[in-house]
Amino acid sequence: MQQIKYKTLTVKTVNIAYREVGNPEKPLIVLLHGYPSSSHQYRKVLDQLSDEFYLLAPDYPGFGNSDFPSPNQYEYTFDNIAETIDEFLELKGVTSYAIMMQDYGAPIGFRIATKHPERVTAIINQNGNAYEEGLGKGWEPIRALWANRNEVTEKALLPAFTLEGLKWQYTHGTRNPENVNPDTWHLDYLRMSRPNAHKVNIDLWFDYQNNLKLYPLWQQYLRKYQPPMLIVWGKNDEYFPESGAAAFKKDVDNIDYNLYDTGHFALEEDGDEIIEKIRAFMTKVPVKK
Repeated sequence: MQQIKYKTLTVKTVNIAYREVGNPEKPLIVLLHGYPSSSHQYRKVLDQLSDEFYLLAPDYPGFGNSDFPSPNQYEYTFDNIAETIDEFLELKGVTSYAIMMQDYGAPIGFRIATKHPERVTAIINQNGNAYEEGLGKGWEPIRALWANRNEVTEKALLPAFTLEGLKWQYTHGTRNPENVNPDTWHLDYLRMSRPNAHKVNIDLWFDYQNNLKLYPLWQQYLRKYQPPMLIVWGKNDEYFPESGAAAFKKDVDNIDYNLYDTGHFALEEDGDEIIEKIRAFMTKVPVKK
């Protein structure tokens, strides 16, 4: 295994932190993280797959070790974050890659895929939604925000930013919470304690409703281009339940479908098994040049 490098690349005025490992001559997997995490959530993937693959895992603006510009300087929408990550990939000079997506990684990844369908060799999906039926009951307080954003609906979301609320994100639905490294939610809590962090993340939750408007476009992309897809889904996820995984079967013919008895961050509890699924799946994916 190769040594992971921790690098930064300036995209316009924002320094994007990213983890990079593996031989650039090997097939590339771009690892797109979810809320409230960062590229840290892919540490097991980076550790174990660098022998056969080239791996890039960027942190979005405001997440992980990337810059956290104020909302006055950077527009925190999924459109804009996807544009930033697309520009990051352009600056890296990569034009052929699989995308691994989880949670927020799906709306960012699907925006990139629909913009550059010829570049995407495959999609590895770990609880990344693209269907209305894939939105679970965890979205109820956010739907209330969508319906009427005010002080009351915003305040109802604040417990999610507490240490206990962040811990819940990682441990809910797991077979055993002791299987999950507590560094995950402690790191996220430090980042959520920065100035503007609550506002930015509520802004993103409010903007998430615009992803639903793009679901038909993403589904059309899947039907037309038929990217090979690996589903490795934590079925006990309260935000993106099993119904979200099953929905992809409607549009993708070549789908390797796997469910795990765990929660939102399935790599935490079932990482070794999922990583071997990725390895086996990616060896069958044709390389685009």
